[in-house]
Amino acid sequence: MPMLSAKDVPTLLRKGGAARVAAEAPAKFAPGDRVVVRNLNPRGHTRAPRYIRCKAGTIDRDHGVFVFPDTHAHGKGPSPQHVYSVRFTAREVWGDDASPRDAIYIDLWDDYLDPA
Repeated sequence: MPMLSAKDVPTLLRKGGAARVAAEAPAKFAPGDRVVVRNLNPRGHTRAPRYIRCKAGTIDRDHGVFVFPDTHAHGKGPSPQHVYSVRFTAREVWGDDASPRDAIYIDLWDDYLDPA
């Protein structure tokens, strides 16, 4: 896919489009699997929030296969992979002062996760 030029942005935004792709990509994880978010520090953009890096969570659901924005935005290809909704306890994210009843769910790509 060619790089997006500035003049094409308004048309693309009006048109919209899904990032879901019909590619065969094996799922690395399944609901119930424990995972840890990698401590990534790329020079460019990433969709892995800094506050969730190195935190452990549980795969809640697999959303399917999507374009990986970290490579696609830099012209390195779509690198299709699974996106998971990962559940983190509030205490895992914010420490012992957080409510034990609260949780946060973050959608994360395969390349952001390692088995716990």
